[in-house]
Amino acid sequence: MSGTGTGEELGARAARVRARALLRIRGRATAVAVLPAALAVVLFAAGAQGFADGSGWAAARWAVAGCAVVVLLIAAAVAITVVRAKPAVSPTVPLGEKAAPDLYRLVHDLADRLGVPAPSAIALTPDCDSWLEDRSHPSAGGPARRAQAAPVLVIGSPFLWWMRVAELRAVLAPVVAGTGSSAHPDIAAARRFVRGLDGAVADASVPARGPVRRALRLPRAFVGRIARILLRSCRGHAAEMERGVAAAASTRAQAVDYGLRIVAQEQVGLAYAGWDRLLTRVALPAWRMGRWPSQLDAGVVSALTELSRRDRLAEGYASRLGERPACDLLEEPGAADEAASLLAARLFHGGPAETGPDWAPVDWQQYPDEVVDRKWRSEAARLHRVLDAMGVPPAAAVGGVPTLARVVEHLETGEHGGEALAAGISAAVAREEAEAQERVPDAAPGGSAQAGGSAGSASGSGDDVLALWGPDPLPLFPLQPPRTGTDLLADHVAAMVCCAAVDTAGAAPGLDWLDGPTLLVDGERRADLGSPVLSLIEEGDAGPLRTWLASVGVRTDKPVRLV
Repeated sequence: MSGTGTGEELGARAARVRARALLRIRGRATAVAVLPAALAVVLFAAGAQGFADGSGWAAARWAVAGCAVVVLLIAAAVAITVVRAKPAVSPTVPLGEKAAPDLYRLVHDLADRLGVPAPSAIALTPDCDSWLEDRSHPSAGGPARRAQAAPVLVIGSPFLWWMRVAELRAVLAPVVAGTGSSAHPDIAAARRFVRGLDGAVADASVPARGPVRRALRLPRAFVGRIARILLRSCRGHAAEMERGVAAAASTRAQAVDYGLRIVAQEQVGLAYAGWDRLLTRVALPAWRMGRWPSQLDAGVVSALTELSRRDRLAEGYASRLGERPACDLLEEPGAADEAASLLAARLFHGGPAETGPDWAPVDWQQYPDEVVDRKWRSEAARLHRVLDAMGVPPAAAVGGVPTLARVVEHLETGEHGGEALAAGISAAVAREEAEAQERVPDAAPGGSAQAGGSAGSASGSGDDVLALWGPDPLPLFPLQPPRTGTDLLADHVAAMVCCAAVDTAGAAPGLDWLDGPTLLVDGERRADLGSPVLSLIEEGDAGPLRTWLASVGVRTDKPVRLV
């Protein structure tokens, strides 16, 4: 037997051993549940045959029978809860075969080369990862109710835009190879058992809503406790089973594009770096303004191109441009990108599932005017509202119009003025975020169906909609921790400076693919504003900022347009 075959068999064997261990836990739990009933049957049979006569034996028989009934009822409740509980399913954009025939063909050909079952469907996730996800649980909605023989292949959408077709195939090879182990009956049964327990625990932890669920709060908590105990006993075996599955899949995939996979993994790292910068520096400011960039995946290509230009991290990028990009495997790449972009906004920021007056898409050409300029002027307006509330007078040489001079003169008075201003801005931001949260309800089954519908229409197949968002409120994965008062104050003062530069010195708002909103002076990016602003708000020293303003030609005494 070859080394590859030996490694694959060892991994598969380890996975099967752990799967059987999980099934034995299920069997032991069932045996514990039926043990009192079996004992009651023995006692009644002994009494019927005259081996256990007397009032003491009769009392014991009925006591054991009562205990058996209670235990069986509890066991039935746990079993029903496990079967009916909806396991956690990743929010994705369903991608029907009509929407991506070439991608399905690539995956099916890959499965044939690997000698494994093809995935039952393909979906996109707005993240730099790919995995197989079993959606065959009986409680799953939509097409998942048809017990699928193979799991769904979830592909990170940034991969499709950044990678070439050959690179994507190499990256997906070890993932698709995992369908071989998934088809084994013991592994499939063990996964269903563990996912059912996980779903039961999650269901028990959901706050009770409605009179019926509130009345069943204690029974649900008790059932959830039992499921949690079983899940804890399964955790080690489940982890080892998945390691075995992954090892077997990785070994099997070594025969397919192994050399190219090493190069492709470098592109995975690049895609992750560019995606993270794009979300935190570019998308997040737009989301906070009530706008969601509708072409994030296309934007990651621009971000990585800029990263390559600055840091020389993507060697050979020019030569890769001549190869076919993986997004060409989709019939309508723009529609898929838009659906994935909206899902990213929901997952990482918690925006609504549908477009509205306060939640509109924005393309990259509109970003400087619709996001950057609007962000600066909104923050500048908030800054002056807080100054008004604090009773800070206008600048000495200017009337009651909003000017940069008013801000600079107030912060020059000392650190105490800066602390009060930072506290006021923090309170104002918190109020506005709370008001926005009230207008956007948490994700619920109805809301998730709307989100799934939006994604389904983008994929070109309404039948493929999977409304499987779960009960957790969004965002599921917030990008950044709450900002401190100093951070907020620095952002607002910098925004006021940028507004003054645009209105009095001919500067313009711009978009930097790696750093987000930026100020353009004579067409060139100015990234040196942060240090002078910090000197002003932390030390009350306006010298560095005044020097910077003079170099750009900004007039602090001129009025600034706010929104």
